[in-house]
Amino acid sequence: MPNIFDYLHWRADVPLSASPFNEADDLILAELVYTDFAGVVPDDGSAISLREARDRFFALHSPAEIEARTAYSYTARAPLLMDAMLNGARFAETRLWAYEAVTDKDAAAQFAAVTLLLPDGTACAAFRGTDGTVVGWKEDLILSYRSDTPGQLRAVDYLTRLAVLTDRPLRVCGHSKGGNLAVYAASFVPPGVQDRLVTVRSHDGPGFREEVRSREGYRRIQPKCVSVVPDTSVIGLLLESDCARHIVRSTASGLIQHDGFTWECGPTAFVPAELSRKGVLYEKTVENWVARQDDATLRSLVDSLFTVFEATGEETFHAMTENKRKTAENWLAAFRALPREKQKELLTATGRIVTSTGASAKELLDKEMLETP
Repeated sequence: MPNIFDYLHWRADVPLSASPFNEADDLILAELVYTDFAGVVPDDGSAISLREARDRFFALHSPAEIEARTAYSYTARAPLLMDAMLNGARFAETRLWAYEAVTDKDAAAQFAAVTLLLPDGTACAAFRGTDGTVVGWKEDLILSYRSDTPGQLRAVDYLTRLAVLTDRPLRVCGHSKGGNLAVYAASFVPPGVQDRLVTVRSHDGPGFREEVRSREGYRRIQPKCVSVVPDTSVIGLLLESDCARHIVRSTASGLIQHDGFTWECGPTAFVPAELSRKGVLYEKTVENWVARQDDATLRSLVDSLFTVFEATGEETFHAMTENKRKTAENWLAAFRALPREKQKELLTATGRIVTSTGASAKELLDKEMLETP
């Protein structure tokens, strides 16, 4: 089924001046930032053309290397977008600027962003989502009990500095955790920067705790904020968001719908959809389970879970799956090494998730029966 690669082919001869920037264009940039631009985009404050970025990147990484990575990571196809973007008038004149990437295991922070100087005169700050690293996923789960993560604070700093360096109107976007960073950054930059924001889009990114959503800065950008989610979203329904929700059709199922390359595109935009029954079930399950945990419990659970993951000695989940037996043995050993109360806590949490799923399913079924004539 057609995705953003097909969209780029169909729109090849349609510049942004003829058909304005839309949500599909936005996802393309949110996916592009998964590319490792280290050694590609200069760190001296200068911008380079998309064509030069493509040439520099593939001088460092062969197309065969990129294709091989796609077998285990949905984000690995991101660099291939550059060729598709260059084969048309829509993005060919785009320039890349201000690339930053930081991974701090001790602070549980994984952050990356790049700014796209677009042909329509706007600048789009694209924030990278969760990569395959253990530290990246740990920061995602920290969102459940902490209002301001290291990555979120870096995102605010990045967008604030960007606004000083350019007078262009600003767009902000990201996929997965990158979507959360985009909304957070837009919420807590100075009001003068918020006034320059044209669009703020989160593509299947987690929401926020109540203490974030109640702040004035967050409320101020809501008219510009959109959350784009697939019809059976999981990640994009974590925590709550007051952004307008646009639901799109995906060609995948379940958690795999998180892959933005599975979102179905028409010649001019995403194919719209409604949240599926599974999507509603996932949303209610998460709400029911999180509502029953206090912050101290959530923090303890995350710390214990990642103690088990980190005991493997591997930095990525892909590496863990390469030797499943060894990983399982390391997990079991790490679980047994936890204090008895931590073991019980993890097992209890697993049971509660199963119970929440059943309760949510019953609630959904009862509602459907009441609505059936």
